[in-house]
Amino acid sequence: MATQGILQKPKMSFWQIWNMSFGFLGIQFGFALQTGYASSILLKFGAKVDNLSWFWLAAPLTGMIIQPIIGHYSDRTWNRLGRRRPYFLTGAILSGLALCFLPNSSGLAFLIPPIIVGAGMLMLMDASFNVAMEPFRALVADNLPDSQHNTGFSLQTCLIGVGAIMGSFLPSVLAEWFHISDVAPKGIVPNNLLYSFYAGGLVLIGCILWTVIKTKEYPPEEYAKFHEPDKEVAKKSGISAFFYDLTNMPKTMRQLGVVQFFSWFALFSMWVFTTSAVAAHVYHLPASDTSSHQYSVASDWVGKMFGIYNAVSAVYALSLPFIVKKFNRKKTHAFSLTMGGIGLISIFFIQNQYLLLLSMIGVGLAWGSILAMPYAILSSSIPAKKIGLYMGLFNFFITFPQIVNSLTGSLIIKYLFHSQAIYGLIMAGIFMFLAAISVLFVQDGKDIQIIETA
Repeated sequence: MATQGILQKPKMSFWQIWNMSFGFLGIQFGFALQTGYASSILLKFGAKVDNLSWFWLAAPLTGMIIQPIIGHYSDRTWNRLGRRRPYFLTGAILSGLALCFLPNSSGLAFLIPPIIVGAGMLMLMDASFNVAMEPFRALVADNLPDSQHNTGFSLQTCLIGVGAIMGSFLPSVLAEWFHISDVAPKGIVPNNLLYSFYAGGLVLIGCILWTVIKTKEYPPEEYAKFHEPDKEVAKKSGISAFFYDLTNMPKTMRQLGVVQFFSWFALFSMWVFTTSAVAAHVYHLPASDTSSHQYSVASDWVGKMFGIYNAVSAVYALSLPFIVKKFNRKKTHAFSLTMGGIGLISIFFIQNQYLLLLSMIGVGLAWGSILAMPYAILSSSIPAKKIGLYMGLFNFFITFPQIVNSLTGSLIIKYLFHSQAIYGLIMAGIFMFLAAISVLFVQDGKDIQIIETA
């Protein structure tokens, strides 16, 4: 079917969408290891709990800079590998190397303090994840017609959840099932974490290679058949085109930015402070205890908690297209964020570690929606030929709240909450509620539901 000479992109099969998104499983495998265990590793290298957010500052800073650049140039790239694939293949290789080097930072202690090396590796790892991640969002929008965007981003979120489950649980599996040591002297990373990070690097690279081999992209001539020419940008090039697009971003994108700020401020607090909060509030360990067996047990339990919320998000993501049909994207996202807020605040009232898994159900609903709904709403409101750039710029609304949290989170925990990390999770829950309220004011260009056929 053609409208005024513009063709409709053909629908893709389930397995085509699966292959296109499979690389995200590997990315999230590595990302789960980072979010679940990087704080624990930094504490072993000598970081203090009320300084943790400072060490995480470099990660969102690199993302803020790198993703728009990658998006801008991937919109204009075409070579033997394609348009987006060269970027996420490069990011995968760099991420795999960073995953291997982070837990080995103490090996350079004779030259540089391990905490400095570890922070540097955390920065390199996050920068590499950003290089790999950004083109995947654009690839879904490139290859799928509008009617399959909800399905595409939801399946992508499902694979993200599966990868995160694997990464979150692997250290515990190695310790409990294969009896690989989870204890090491202060300043040394235990073997179960060490081997998990090695595995993460291999899985990440392997999954990206699968997508590179199994997925094709539309060459420029064919891609142009599906989209109207952008006359405004045709008059501009280079840095002037970049700043033109930056200052003329769609209204929906700016409104989603408010939602993203509250959502990601909450998520960042959860990733940074959960290990310390659970160790102190549930396991009743002193803040200075970061090398005992009991602390390793608490850290591994947090990994399992994160695995649970990722498992919930994977299942929930598959149901999102059906829920959206019944309600709409805004109401679905608002409900999910509200459940995330309830889940985070409930941790304060729990003393049994097993009940913490119930809290993670709410977090999983929020996480599944955060990874799908904003992108589905955004993809319907941005020009097709600027998808890479705007998906990259959209990352600003993810990284900025993390930077704000990095600069203020440690001070809030130290001076307002007297170094009690559990209150950081309550703060995170409140921010989830604010995100749920703000999403109701977003202008969604697809409020009239798209009825997807099988």
